[in-house]
Amino acid sequence: MLMKNSNTNKDLNNLKSENLDWKLVQEQMKNKLGLDIYESWLKKIDFVEEINNYVLLSVPTRFIRDWITSRYLDQILNIIKNFKKDIIRIEFKIIEQKVTQIKNEKHFKILETNENVSFIKDSFLQYNRIDPNKKFQNFITGPSNKLAYEASIKVSENIAHYNPLYIYGGVGMGKTHLLNSIGYQLKKDNKVMFISAERFMYQFVKSIKSNDMVKFKEYFRNTDILLIDDIQFMNGKEAMQEEFFHTFNALLDKGSQIIISADRAPNKLSRIQERIKSRFAGGLVVDIQKPDHNLRKQIIEKKIQELNVLHSDQLELPQEIKDFISLEITTSIREIVGAINRIISFSKIYKKIPNLAETKVILKDLLNINENKVTIDLIQTIVCKFFKISKNEMLSSRRSRYLVRPRQTAIYLTKILTSKSLPEIGRDFSNRDHTTIIHSVKTIEKLKEKDQDMADNINKLKNQILYNKEDEI
Repeated sequence: MLMKNSNTNKDLNNLKSENLDWKLVQEQMKNKLGLDIYESWLKKIDFVEEINNYVLLSVPTRFIRDWITSRYLDQILNIIKNFKKDIIRIEFKIIEQKVTQIKNEKHFKILETNENVSFIKDSFLQYNRIDPNKKFQNFITGPSNKLAYEASIKVSENIAHYNPLYIYGGVGMGKTHLLNSIGYQLKKDNKVMFISAERFMYQFVKSIKSNDMVKFKEYFRNTDILLIDDIQFMNGKEAMQEEFFHTFNALLDKGSQIIISADRAPNKLSRIQERIKSRFAGGLVVDIQKPDHNLRKQIIEKKIQELNVLHSDQLELPQEIKDFISLEITTSIREIVGAINRIISFSKIYKKIPNLAETKVILKDLLNINENKVTIDLIQTIVCKFFKISKNEMLSSRRSRYLVRPRQTAIYLTKILTSKSLPEIGRDFSNRDHTTIIHSVKTIEKLKEKDQDMADNINKLKNQILYNKEDEI
């Protein structure tokens, strides 16, 4: 069943508000860059104002500003562009913390929760406790991750059996889930520290500045289980690597278990001391491959079941949608879960299950569809071929019925599939006035509501333009 709301496709392709909603930007930063990076660095960014084509943001210190600028500026700008395409740059302003916060920053507080999970609290960051939702029981296994899963189970049953345990794989493959599962399993009887490499670096630098290195060493060496996520970020800074090396050795000497995750094998780590890489390689090194088709199908079914448990209104996606996701989204488990979340959200907002063409629009960035590849020339060529007319006929001033409808269709598709302005579209259609462009778009939108054949043709053309596939919808 096609949508009754004629503006839905337009909404899908123009998800932005007139005023930048910073909360939505923060959610995107959290999703795109990961919770660890967000909590460590990006959470303290505040929106100040939007001026013409740039946004002014604030951070509490120059150190945080320099760190964000050197590592995450381009990604943050791209996220903002998703909401406001005309934003071309970001400016940062230093707004210092209140006096009480600055005083607190000088104290390196070490706390233990009732669950024996240690975390540090200061004015810039709050360590997360272990997530009870990420356990071995809900980690779905297949050939691609079976070895990493079994090794993690073994470590949980017999501390220091494999020491260190080094798990590596691409982004969104489940490495953090496994580390969290190990921590969750061991936290009842052991002192567990679960930290990202970036947080370790951040705390190291701050401890030097506040002359608290003694407490830093005491804190990190006084643990039974040390889990470090994304070790590839611990690069450069020789003094910090020196401290990490000695902490690593001290923990091994006292029989503590070390588990490390990374996006690459130990020998592929860049700007990390050879002796540290050698220590990593001296334990058990296991990798997680991309999920195979069967595992992707299991993950989709499991995620839908979990969402149905959380919500009273049960939702069942058509098999063709589930098959499409499992076949087309192969990069990571995280992207598969993200795709399901998007489709569920669409269904709740529009109170309908999307069809295959709508699903492709909803997931187009996950399907590696580059908007820049969708050109007006491509749209005109495909529409002309579909309606069996020449491009010269389409662009001519003739108003024969067999030419007007294809011309309006091409204009409509250009409006919803590209970010071109009305004058720009008009220029590429033989310098037609922008009012003609508006009329064409409205005409096709009305026809789609009344004429099922027209709606089907639009969906077929969308598939050909976006995916070079002539799928029947």
